[in-house]
Amino acid sequence: MISMTPEQISTWNAELRHKTPLEIVRWAIAQAGGRALVSTNFRPYEAVLLHLCTQAHPDIPVLWVDHGYNRSATYRHAEQLQRLLSLNLHVYAPRMTPARYETLYGSVPTPDDEPALKEFSALMKLEPFQRGMRELAPRVWTTALRKVQNPNRANLDVVSHDPNFGALKVSPVFYQTDAAMETYLEQYNLPNEWDYFDPAKADEKRECGLHASWGAGALAREPVNR
Repeated sequence: MISMTPEQISTWNAELRHKTPLEIVRWAIAQAGGRALVSTNFRPYEAVLLHLCTQAHPDIPVLWVDHGYNRSATYRHAEQLQRLLSLNLHVYAPRMTPARYETLYGSVPTPDDEPALKEFSALMKLEPFQRGMRELAPRVWTTALRKVQNPNRANLDVVSHDPNFGALKVSPVFYQTDAAMETYLEQYNLPNEWDYFDPAKADEKRECGLHASWGAGALAREPVNR
């Protein structure tokens, strides 16, 4: 079990603050004891983290929740990166198809209906993600979280304990700017994709629950055999 006291996490963050993303990825993998994982949603700039992780650990498990609402460009981008980086991709889908969801509950809730949006997120994204984390059982979960993405993430850091999924969460590109990410893509001739939309977030300033404290409560309320 990795020690994850607040003092230890604070020390790690101080040590990693000025390391390069690749150095942070290598550090994360070294902590994992063979049980590292990287998650992705194939949004813009995800190719940077996936390239970093596969450089350090070519066979690292890649967890992707395909909730069924991705746009065509995102599915094509996912296929392209899987081939380009030889991703060890593990795809998890909700137990409920989009067609079934919309028949029973209507279209995806809008941001002005927060309770319904949280329920949608729990059903279509959080539950399959939790299932993937349970089955793949990582000690270290590597993410593409960045400080500039939204106000909630500005309060995080490179290393944190994730209470929703019980893993050490490491975000190697946390302090990288858009310009730095663009430079990395150009340096390694990696593709990007901008036609991305996550219905579980509804807008870029909102959290879908994976990285927010309300996610655990939403999962607890989500019926397993709905």
